[in-house]
Amino acid sequence: MLRGRRARRAQAIAQATVAVAVEAVVPRTVAAGARAGLRRSRRTLRPVGRLDRRITTAVGRLPSTPADDALLALTRSANHSWLWLATASVLAAGTRRTRRGATRGVMAIGLASLAANIVLKPVFPRRRPAADLLPVARSLPDRPTSSSFPSGHSASAMAFAVGVALESPRTGLVLAPLAATVAYSRIHVGVHWTSDVAVGSALGAGIALLTQRWLPRRPIDEAIARPYANAPELVDGEGLSMVVNSGSGRPGTDPVSEIAERLPKAHLVRLDPGDDLVALLKEAAGHPGTRALGIAGGDGSVAAAARIAEDLDLPLAVMPAGTLNHFGRDVGVYDLQEVVDATGAGEAVAVDIAELHAYSSSTGPDGGERVVFVNTASFGGYPEMVRMREKWQDRWGKWPAASAALILTLWHARPLRCRIDGVETPVWMLFVGNGPYAPSMRQRSGWARHSVAISAADAAGNLPQRSCHFSRSRTISG
Repeated sequence: MLRGRRARRAQAIAQATVAVAVEAVVPRTVAAGARAGLRRSRRTLRPVGRLDRRITTAVGRLPSTPADDALLALTRSANHSWLWLATASVLAAGTRRTRRGATRGVMAIGLASLAANIVLKPVFPRRRPAADLLPVARSLPDRPTSSSFPSGHSASAMAFAVGVALESPRTGLVLAPLAATVAYSRIHVGVHWTSDVAVGSALGAGIALLTQRWLPRRPIDEAIARPYANAPELVDGEGLSMVVNSGSGRPGTDPVSEIAERLPKAHLVRLDPGDDLVALLKEAAGHPGTRALGIAGGDGSVAAAARIAEDLDLPLAVMPAGTLNHFGRDVGVYDLQEVVDATGAGEAVAVDIAELHAYSSSTGPDGGERVVFVNTASFGGYPEMVRMREKWQDRWGKWPAASAALILTLWHARPLRCRIDGVETPVWMLFVGNGPYAPSMRQRSGWARHSVAISAADAAGNLPQRSCHFSRSRTISG
């Protein structure tokens, strides 16, 4: 028994000794491997370091010019991205594209700064260029003490410029030289090596492209349209009579005052709740000196204005100020700035309008009403749902009212009997589109109009028929 216990104790001690030895060897092996890898990487990057030093030395030998002070001021203005945040605030006051560009640019700056300053600088420490490589007058008095690699200023500059360019290419072309100058200024004032700036710039540009994963670029929504060459040039709105829905536009903003500021010579007619839109449109069109009719409102208001403009043979200026603004998006008009630009330059497109002749069995085809529309005409459950939503949305809010209206409409709806191309078919809803519509992923509804230049009407015959199983549910799911 005693011998067996001693043997087991000796065996346990031997195993523990081996384990301790292994545990001691493994860290030394890992550390040695890391040091060897670091030495190899340093040997590989030595040519890059020599090139950096030659470039910095050459920059230090450049003669002094007034550009030195300008570059010093520019590189300081980019500290903490103040230069780019100020630029973003200016872009935010511009068009829809520049606003989206400012949003994407600021988002890219945040991600690039995180990657450069929080992640890469601690992982890859590098000394900054020696102060004696550059003249004292050109050097920053408050030199940074963090790692030189990579350049955070360059990363932020390129991130913002590329982010803006993704949404507004023209604005991006303007910002690109400024971003490149900021990046070079970090070399000129002696706080970064050239490779630091190159890697930082590539990092910023790459992160700006990566923002498309979280903030997808909006594709061009404009449908195909025929350019119209004979539109009048209405500089500052001279010759334009526009009816403005006082309840449209951004919350808390008077659209009449905003339009009057941008189009000071236009004749504006305010549309208040309870006013007769058609009467005001006719009044605006009859104003002396009117060369074009304008409307600021939603798709319904645009349709009413299109009928008056077509009857009087006047060009129509559309200022989208409704909820969805399908027509404005299709012709490429998104905001007031684009209206100002188009009317001032006399740029216009020719589009088709569609009309229906609605009559009852009592009036017959000779009676009834002429209805003009620019997007779609709908029959069945959808118009009923819209009427319910508009009735309830002031009390409940738009989307709760829309959800309740949809459920109630589907519960009580009865199918329509329609004759399309000679075939009688029961359907829940019928949409007649002005121009060809096709499935598209760019619109939330899944359908988009690809042209407003083809005189054709699309009848939506793909909606669930009465004979289909679970047809009401399919109406919701599409």
